[in-house]
Amino acid sequence: MTLLLKHLALGLAAAAGLAVMPLHAQPNGDKPLRIVVPFAAGGAQDVIARYLGAKLTDKLGGTVIVDNKAGAGGIVAADAVAKATDGATVLLATGGAITIAPHLQAKLPYDPVNDLAPVALVGDTPMTVAVRTESPYKTLADVLRDAKAKPGQVTYASTGNGTVSHLTGALLAQASGVNLLHVPYRGAAPALTDLLGGQVALIVTSAASIEPMVASGKARVLGTFSRAALPSLGTPPTVAEAAGLAGMDVPVWVGVMAPARMPAASIEKLSAALVEVCNLPETRQRFAQLGAVNTCGGGAALGKVIAEDSQRWARVIKQGGIKID
Repeated sequence: MTLLLKHLALGLAAAAGLAVMPLHAQPNGDKPLRIVVPFAAGGAQDVIARYLGAKLTDKLGGTVIVDNKAGAGGIVAADAVAKATDGATVLLATGGAITIAPHLQAKLPYDPVNDLAPVALVGDTPMTVAVRTESPYKTLADVLRDAKAKPGQVTYASTGNGTVSHLTGALLAQASGVNLLHVPYRGAAPALTDLLGGQVALIVTSAASIEPMVASGKARVLGTFSRAALPSLGTPPTVAEAAGLAGMDVPVWVGVMAPARMPAASIEKLSAALVEVCNLPETRQRFAQLGAVNTCGGGAALGKVIAEDSQRWARVIKQGGIKID
């Protein structure tokens, strides 16, 4: 069992409903800090939230509750946090509900810009483009060459229509001037099954999802959408290096956001504590085991990443005429 799978198993074992971590004191008086996670228990983001919650015991005291609210690509969780009035509820935020949904949904029940405030940037769960080991494609250049010769015939699997997996594949196709055939799946597991079975040529998925397949020798990563190589995957080239393309450093960020109405003093205290936790050597090691990179920054750093991410996906969605069912 890989380290990633061990951590996910521990996360599942600890996560039946709400995980409560008793502490000593809290930035909002006696109220427990509630971290709302927009995914089911046991995934990489859930494990990150539980790790951060445990570390905040030392920094803030009090009680931390991790609350899993999966559904609608993160919209359910984001809406719950945007409407929270207790001054102690925050969101473990990712791009789906914050920088992608506004460009795919006609109307959201919350405004990600005005209803939520950035607290801290904590990590990046990089996307990759990969093939099964038996694939004739040895490099990303091989893929793009074939795609130019056979427009619309080279397939790539994603974890769902309108997801960051889908949009990252679309970004690659648009930037390289090729037509890749998108094949959406309901999550990484069925997409990986069809990749290994040869039903699709490529997959665009997170480092965390593909790492077990690389470790077992079943898949090869042709490129990572990151600024630097990822040793956990055998140090494949970045997509920018492999394809000679600019703008392929695409952070799949993880951050913490709070309701805009939360007191500024509480946001500042939580932000400082999160940045301190994020910078710990132990955090770097734990995140690496999850296929993530710790990218520590306060509210301003997260706000900048969100603005850039939103602009990126707005362009990709418009250029590709992408719609969700």
